[in-house]
Amino acid sequence: MTAPILRRLADLRAKTADWRRAGETIGLVPTMGALHAGHLSLVEAAKQACDRVIVTIFVNPKQFNNAEDLANYPRTENKDAEKLAPYGVDLIYVPDPDQIYPDGYATNVSVGGSITAVMEGPFRPGHFDGVATVVAKLFLQTSADKAFFGQKDYQQLMVVTRMARDLDIPIEVIGCETVREPSGLAMSSRNLLLPEEALAKAAALNAAMREAAAKASAGEPWEPLEAAARQALAEAGFGDVEYFDLRCAETLEALETPSRPARLLAAAWLDGIRLIDNIAVPQLNS
Repeated sequence: MTAPILRRLADLRAKTADWRRAGETIGLVPTMGALHAGHLSLVEAAKQACDRVIVTIFVNPKQFNNAEDLANYPRTENKDAEKLAPYGVDLIYVPDPDQIYPDGYATNVSVGGSITAVMEGPFRPGHFDGVATVVAKLFLQTSADKAFFGQKDYQQLMVVTRMARDLDIPIEVIGCETVREPSGLAMSSRNLLLPEEALAKAAALNAAMREAAAKASAGEPWEPLEAAARQALAEAGFGDVEYFDLRCAETLEALETPSRPARLLAAAWLDGIRLIDNIAVPQLNS
């Protein structure tokens, strides 16, 4: 059965107030729609952990620094509702734009420091401000106890976690494993924009990452590994590789070796579509 779709904040709060009075816990899965198996895995995790589950769908204009990217982002509300039907979510919140940014809206949530100064930060100015702002609003509007995010957007997960902690929002942010295609490609709504031939090429990104991570964990220096990965991606048909970084999993500080818990994070362009991914890197000599 398809879950009810609510578009007004007052209706959402009336429903969550009933759940609160009944002593029920609320899980939140924030999305921008174009749902895939990765999103649905978050719904499953929320269903297991909470009495009630809300999925939000809102294509947030404030986190796009490219107007064309915003215009082209897939919007598939009806299909999304159909995909959610078997999971028994309690409601789908698809807020009208004025429910998030009413006339005269003038507040911005910004997370500073090292976790936004690198990688996505320089390449997408204002992106994390947009993410932090809309997620803070969704946390407060839904009054959820737990929120579930995929680790594919690892830096975003760190930003959202820091924002909630710094603002004392009483919610637990839970990161869930990235869901992948059989080829290893991380599932993403943007994959819908890739033609079939490009989807086959896209698998080279994760393959290059896994090879570099394995060699780094065996003690090989990072700089030549990064150079070799960039060359492999170019040969596979990728365009600009914006970053291919070995970083501390907790601070995002750049590392030369995985001497402590580390992530390999990458962003690269293929056929006009920007793909991102990250993987854990086994600790050196672990």
